[in-house]
Amino acid sequence: MLQEGHRLKEEGIDVIIGLVETHGRAEVAKLTEGLEVVPKGQIQYRGIAIEEMDLDAMLTRKPQIALVDELAHTNAPGGRNAKRYLDVQDLLDAGINVISTLNIQHLESLYDTVEALVGVKVHERLPDSMLAEADEVVNVDLAPEDLQRRLKEGKVYPLERVPTALDNFFKRTNLDELRELTLRELASQIDLKRRSTPDDEPGMAPDQVMVCLSSRGPNSAALLRYASRLAGRLNRNWYAVYVQTHRETPTVIDAAIQRHISETLTLANQLGAIVFTYKGDDIVDTILHFAREYRVGHIVIGRPSPLPLLKRLLGRKTLAERLILRAKDHTVVVVDAKAQEKTEKHNPTQAGT
Repeated sequence: MLQEGHRLKEEGIDVIIGLVETHGRAEVAKLTEGLEVVPKGQIQYRGIAIEEMDLDAMLTRKPQIALVDELAHTNAPGGRNAKRYLDVQDLLDAGINVISTLNIQHLESLYDTVEALVGVKVHERLPDSMLAEADEVVNVDLAPEDLQRRLKEGKVYPLERVPTALDNFFKRTNLDELRELTLRELASQIDLKRRSTPDDEPGMAPDQVMVCLSSRGPNSAALLRYASRLAGRLNRNWYAVYVQTHRETPTVIDAAIQRHISETLTLANQLGAIVFTYKGDDIVDTILHFAREYRVGHIVIGRPSPLPLLKRLLGRKTLAERLILRAKDHTVVVVDAKAQEKTEKHNPTQAGT
């Protein structure tokens, strides 16, 4: 990012550093020399002054290009935006081009995948839409052994933190997994930009993706991330649909369930879904009506809990089974969200009619 900033400056482009996190690394600090740096602002939080990017100063300065490090960073409470990527969106809205950085584990849709691969819960994440909307994505690929060497030389973390880092997140197996994940994601992004969605024509097969949400789904976030990845691979729009029955009106359900629904729909929006809420007691009928109207080809639903034996003997079926039986010209994808094994190698149960 900094090297690109110097190249652009040499071409006469007005480029500034909005924020760079050197983390005490001398070689990074040296690369900032010769570039205009906007001083950080301070936010008072619980009596402590915390330095953050000065968004107002950058908007006033209004360069052609701003360099903004660590796109997934969470801002200190009290600032204009909760996340740095929202600051970047404000810069873009003001006509300022931005060059930024992120790591593969920061993508929201990969949260479950990264946890399954390397056993780490990544807390700082950003919507995949930020990557999809980028004019250009550059992969800085470093072989695992080279990264470990840089760690040992103190070029990533202070030397006292190196042994712990090498024994945990920066293990060779983890780095191999993350590198492979990065290359697959980059290939997906290239394919997404290369392919153009054809204009809708009468008689075309349905091809959009929808995910069905439940008020009591314990792993709605994992289900949404799976649907996001599926839609990305197919290069199609996707919808998140919640059907509210009369038993789930705000006056009936408790505050915890209402909060769960709200958080689920918010996450769906952040992941790039078009969110719909419908009212109706026949959930399957509502889902299929939506699928026909919006040309949905793939319906994603969570694996339901098994029905008690007595209900089975009485001929009762789960919602997923009823949906599969009634679906026409749709592929129903039943995802075991509880397993949280949402890797590219994961093969969910599929049933099409």
